[in-house]
Amino acid sequence: MTNFDYSQVSELLDSLPTGLWLEGKNVAVTGGATFEVLDPATEEVIANVADGTSADWMRALELADAAQKEWAGFAPRTRSIILTDIFNAINERKDDFARVMTLEMGKPYAEALGEVAYGAEYMRWFAEEAVRIPGRYSQSPAGNGSITVSHTPVGPVLAITPWNFPLAMATRKIAPAFAAGCPVVVKPAAETPLTMLLLGEVIAEVFARHEVPAGVFSIVTTTQSSALSSELMADPRLRKVTFTGSTGVGKILVRQSADNLQRTSMELGGNAPFLVHEDANLDLVLDCAMQAKMRNGGEACIAANRFIVHEAVAEEFTQRLTEKMAAFQTGHGLSEGTALGPLISAKQRDAVADLVAKALEQGAVATTGGSKPEGKGFFYPATVLAQLPDDAEILRQEIFGPVATVTTYSDLTEGVAKANDTEFGLAAYAFTENFHTAEYLAHALESGMVGINRAVISDAAAPFGGIKESGFGREGGAEGIEEYISVRYIAKP
Repeated sequence: MTNFDYSQVSELLDSLPTGLWLEGKNVAVTGGATFEVLDPATEEVIANVADGTSADWMRALELADAAQKEWAGFAPRTRSIILTDIFNAINERKDDFARVMTLEMGKPYAEALGEVAYGAEYMRWFAEEAVRIPGRYSQSPAGNGSITVSHTPVGPVLAITPWNFPLAMATRKIAPAFAAGCPVVVKPAAETPLTMLLLGEVIAEVFARHEVPAGVFSIVTTTQSSALSSELMADPRLRKVTFTGSTGVGKILVRQSADNLQRTSMELGGNAPFLVHEDANLDLVLDCAMQAKMRNGGEACIAANRFIVHEAVAEEFTQRLTEKMAAFQTGHGLSEGTALGPLISAKQRDAVADLVAKALEQGAVATTGGSKPEGKGFFYPATVLAQLPDDAEILRQEIFGPVATVTTYSDLTEGVAKANDTEFGLAAYAFTENFHTAEYLAHALESGMVGINRAVISDAAAPFGGIKESGFGREGGAEGIEEYISVRYIAKP
């Protein structure tokens, strides 16, 4: 569907590290195997990356375990300075990060730049939190001594990161772990390893200047994700697993963690409702709908999937939403004018297409889009589906693509019931001009995060995470570092 002149990025691609990051060096894998990384807009191979083996990831864990004590002994202020330096180094190379991200993931360049800024912010935020790890001292109420509560690093961390936000979903795990004094082994998604390997280069340079122990940070790229997690989690030296991905895989990891009682954080799937009350400001609603639905081409766990609209404004909303969605220009993310890039893979594109096709068979009407285009690239058009039956499969699934579904309600109780009718509970959005209605919705919607009259809810300073089958644990905010520290109580006379 799109042509792209790779000469403008050839120098960048040639400069990227493609090996593993171990001991602060970019090294080849045991056995020398590699796997291909594709540009999803053209289906062209843009790199061959090291395909890590058991020997490689077990070496990474060995290094992390060996570095744990020394890294935990770094002064909090020193760790804070190191994180700040990483923040600055990422921003110094923001253009490189954004272009690499667009090439391997597909998102438009402007969105990629936004992710770089957002991802870097976690380094700055947790640089500030590193010196604020809480503790307390008190007298025992019984008068027989004192109570001291402190916190210690939980230990070596395995961070399994997704392809949809290859920088930000990694930094919001890596930054609090570093701040707490934990070494980290990262397993990036095989679809988007280049962004992480570039981050490895940046971190290695900063660590070298500060003489950080070599095992504090490792990156193991591999196509053997299941084997890596199984083997590492079977080793008691690993003390923490943090994962962003599907609910199904998250459940497997939680079960695997039981044998060694590893701490886990699970940021899993979502199926966010976007509830529009009859008194909502539709100009604001439509602007926010574009943000909540089309950010990252809909490939976001907090993307608005289900637009639940009061019947009094449903017709106008659907018409205006259709107009906005139909205006999206698809193409390569580095091409001028592109507002919607490809989906990550043929598998993901076809899954979205199948969901839409089934919805149409069940009686839904596509007011724009609704069919898979021909040609190269994993593209799917911005699509709006109206007149959906309540039992449509697409209302139960995480779409992860540029498809908006519109259903209606007549009273607020019904609307909230529809919004909560899902096993997921990651994000929810609601729009009303009435203060009391807003307050009601903020508490009635069953979700770990609720946006009232706003669509951009992710913030390094706020706790990100869900309830129900959307997982547990929080990333970001003051709460984020708590996932990487253990409580220690000391009793004294």
